[in-house]
Amino acid sequence: MRLRCFVAVDVEDLNIVRKLTDVQRELASVGTRLKLVEPENLHLTLAFIGEVPPPIVEAARRALGEVSLRRFKIRLVGIGAFPTINRPRVVWVGVSEGREELQVLAREVRASLKRHGVPFDKKEFVPHLTIARVKSRGEGLARILRGMAGSEIGELMVDRVRLKKSTLTPRGPIYETLYEKELE
Repeated sequence: MRLRCFVAVDVEDLNIVRKLTDVQRELASVGTRLKLVEPENLHLTLAFIGEVPPPIVEAARRALGEVSLRRFKIRLVGIGAFPTINRPRVVWVGVSEGREELQVLAREVRASLKRHGVPFDKKEFVPHLTIARVKSRGEGLARILRGMAGSEIGELMVDRVRLKKSTLTPRGPIYETLYEKELE
């Protein structure tokens, strides 16, 4: 049996979640087909591990246990899209303050995973919070994204990282925390 796993910072602050769902509602109002990230699934991915057997999951737990950094705040600001606003496939919220600290955290997590022989996606870490996947583009999406480019969402305390299991279902993924490491 293989488990689909990733390491993330969950978004649990209810004020931030409410603001993000308000943004999602506004995006959905333009008639574009979107797959919105469920409020309980909002997170910043630090490392995507993929489908691995239980011994690798255990190694990932040990790796996260060795991460030793101080907690810090990030500021979620700006709405954008990958690959571009004119051809959006993923809609995200950016990180302004705390961006460097988040990059250091991702580097530390990835280095520890590597030391423990845990494979992970080698794509460069770009601090962002995915809020929607675009299923089909509507005319108004690029316009509304441009209008939201400077949106202030708020501050979020990064005080723990989690090893998450992702079970894919037709209605969307179900996430479960397998291990949690509190930051100092």
